Amino acid sequence: MITFPNAKINIGLNITERRADGYHNLETIFYPVKINDALEIMVSDKLSFQSSGLEIPGRMEDNLCVKGYHLLKKNYDLPPVAIHLHKHIPIGAGLGGGSADAAFFIKLLNQTFELGLTVDKMQDYARTLGADCAFFIENKPVFAFEKGDEFEPIKLDLSGYKIVLVMPPVQVSTAEAYRGVKPAIVKESLMELIYLPVAEWKKHIKNDFEESIFKNHAEIRGVKAALYEAGALYASMSGSGASVFGIFENTPDLTRLEKNNQVFWDL
Repeated sequence: MITFPNAKINIGLNITERRADGYHNLETIFYPVKINDALEIMVSDKLSFQSSGLEIPGRMEDNLCVKGYHLLKKNYDLPPVAIHLHKHIPIGAGLGGGSADAAFFIKLLNQTFELGLTVDKMQDYARTLGADCAFFIENKPVFAFEKGDEFEPIKLDLSGYKIVLVMPPVQVSTAEAYRGVKPAIVKESLMELIYLPVAEWKKHIKNDFEESIFKNHAEIRGVKAALYEAGALYASMSGSGASVFGIFENTPDLTRLEKNNQVFWDL
């Protein structure tokens, strides 16, 4: 069976405090977008993992889909499967591509082998694989808090706008992003700010990672500036970067950005 994991963008991201377990508490809005990988599993005589498209770093054993298989195998009599992942979602982009693959893999196992897992149970499994994995189980806009793995549903529909995402030729590691951030309690929660008109977001909604990332990566800062110059109502780095998205009323002219960056349209 085959499925098509999609990416997400972060609309706002506030790092509120460092936790005793070494993680950080945060608040953000997760919003799904139409950049997709392709993930296929087939019953096989042994567990295997192959990939195509963008190169995936690391060992097979460290891939989140493989970890997801072993996680469910502890509780269910799963046969070995051959996993093939065609990678299209940019890596090191703040788009949650690896987390999406893991979550969609859990859903695919549940469907293929009729495991009868509830949404809550699949989310519990996904949380053990990564902070934002659980979001992709329901894959609907949410206000995320704690480590980014607890959710409140929100009513947010951006289908009437043009969302464009730009990926510059640079990757940002999560470790690099967190090294430069300073946790702070928020005065205005994103849970309320997200219901402001999109044109007002620029004044109120920010991504805490941008300050330090922009200092070290001028090309990412330049992409955000170019999106505003092209008429974006709101532009922001997604997650810990390096991708930057813009929300427009009409289709913009991004010819200059397309020369040196990967541009994804109509998200």
